[in-house]
Amino acid sequence: QVQLVELGGGLVQAGGSLRLSCAASGSIFRINDMGWYRQAPGKQREFVAGIPSGGSTHYADSAKGRFTISRDNAKNTVYLQMNSLKPDDTAVYYCNARVVVDALLTYEYVYWGQGTQVTVSS
Repeated sequence: QVQLVELGGGLVQAGGSLRLSCAASGSIFRINDMGWYRQAPGKQREFVAGIPSGGSTHYADSAKGRFTISRDNAKNTVYLQMNSLKPDDTAVYYCNARVVVDALLTYEYVYWGQGTQVTVSS
């Protein structure tokens, strides 16, 4: 079993910044893609940013130029630096990881964190 624990949410004024982190632990052989999603009240969960184990990052249009995703493979941790926050960024943010749990397996298990609330006031 693999657990993802997110930290760093909170309340911030528009224009402010927050940094989210998500640490994975448990039966991990390798983590392939990691990413961040968010879900605002009454809306579907949407992609925010993603980062493969090696390669270029990718972002939703709403996050480009304001958010930066990074990861520390040694710590099995992914980060999301969010700058110039807007009220529209208010949502529960979830991290996601595609995990290979055994060296003899190629199948990826998909895990989600419990979510962390980000609230941006105007």
